[in-house]
Amino acid sequence: MNCKISSVRSLKSTDNLLIITNNNNLKETSEFLAENESAVLKNLFTNGARYAVFNRGNAVVVVLGLPSTKAPNNRKEKARKEGCDLLDVFKNYFISEITILDHSKERLALDVAEGIALGNYKFVKYYKDPSKKAGPLKKLKIHTSALKSAEVKYLAIVVEATCKARDLINEPLSYLTAVQLSKEYKKIGKEAGLKVEVFDKKKIQSLKMGGLLAVNKGSFDPPTFSIIEWKPAKAKNKKPIILVGKGVVYDTGGLSLKPTANSMDFMKSDMGGAAVIGGTMLGVAKCKLPLHIIGLVPSTDNRPGNNAYVPGDVIKMYSGSTVEVLNTDAEGRMLLADALHFAKKFKPELVIDFATLTGSAARAVGPHGFVMMGNADDAIKAKVKESGFRVHERMVELPMWEEYGEMLKSDIADMKNIGGSYAGAITAGKFLEHFTDFPWLHFDIAGSAFLQQQDSYRGKNGTGVGVRLMLDFLSNY
Repeated sequence: MNCKISSVRSLKSTDNLLIITNNNNLKETSEFLAENESAVLKNLFTNGARYAVFNRGNAVVVVLGLPSTKAPNNRKEKARKEGCDLLDVFKNYFISEITILDHSKERLALDVAEGIALGNYKFVKYYKDPSKKAGPLKKLKIHTSALKSAEVKYLAIVVEATCKARDLINEPLSYLTAVQLSKEYKKIGKEAGLKVEVFDKKKIQSLKMGGLLAVNKGSFDPPTFSIIEWKPAKAKNKKPIILVGKGVVYDTGGLSLKPTANSMDFMKSDMGGAAVIGGTMLGVAKCKLPLHIIGLVPSTDNRPGNNAYVPGDVIKMYSGSTVEVLNTDAEGRMLLADALHFAKKFKPELVIDFATLTGSAARAVGPHGFVMMGNADDAIKAKVKESGFRVHERMVELPMWEEYGEMLKSDIADMKNIGGSYAGAITAGKFLEHFTDFPWLHFDIAGSAFLQQQDSYRGKNGTGVGVRLMLDFLSNY
């Protein structure tokens, strides 16, 4: 359980305080400090300290000094990281509740709080004593002298939604099968007021979703196809926005088997795209956004057992197109292709898919961002990029020139599922494009959905990347 975020309008003498200020402007802060504390603080900041801690016995006061910067997005990200760094202070002083006061010129309380709350997240479900492994904070309060309580409520929802996505990614296959993933969506739906429909294997077979069924042939567990819908009474969009997520709950690579070290050993995270859909739909519903939004998640694991599909097979997809499979580890695009074709029935205004799709994308941008492609108009792309810089989930747009489509031509089928040794992330995007006839964006989040090293408030392991981006983008749509 992560810390609870709320707003407060009054303070008590026993409240632990985090005062945010600019380290060259301490005038407002001085009214909360004794004369000797103000002198100590000024001396510390003059000598380059980032924060100061005053232990008063019945309460602890932490003063965080943030330098002024001209670039607002860089300033916000700096505030998030500084907030996350304070978790060590909270732990050392046994602080489980803190109230934030904002005396900075830029009013960065929400950003500092976001860094604290996301950094406080820990996946502790499988420890013998989870309480010993949890983050130090139980409650995070924000004084609303310069904020609206609605802003604090929105932040709380964003953090909750991101942590839900992280939980899903961090769950092992021993719990999170494709069937269990669909059950998790139903739990989210019940909590947030979403309509959730799940297709079982029999229904998927009747629809002839060949891509999803082909990948599932090697598994002992059945596939699922989840449809999650938020449709408020007065939605501003007449045609729905559709979010599609790759739901490969575990990926061995199939018969094109992955090596274990630094690859298969963290492939429980290959449903990172599905986690984005779960977290985003939870956030959309709790924020009550006035938009009609549908989430689609095809899900299975990819194994080399049973009657697994093999390199050289030709698969007839849900769309009717045939695909020559030359690599069974290029399985995510097979699922997504069926889901993208299914999306056509809704005549969508915009479709956005999220997938941990290619090592090529991870190698291109590393863990610091992700890859974007698509045929949506430039205005939509610009809005998404703005959101990306605002929440520091940045993307690099790759080209989708016709020549990349030529690399997918097959000698015996309509297309191949891989394009060769070059431009793997792009040819994967071109493969998906074949199954679209609507405005569409594709996000390959392979490099940033799961981290093997701690990275500030993004943490270690599942990051939930994509949720904050989508909630910002949809809130400003």
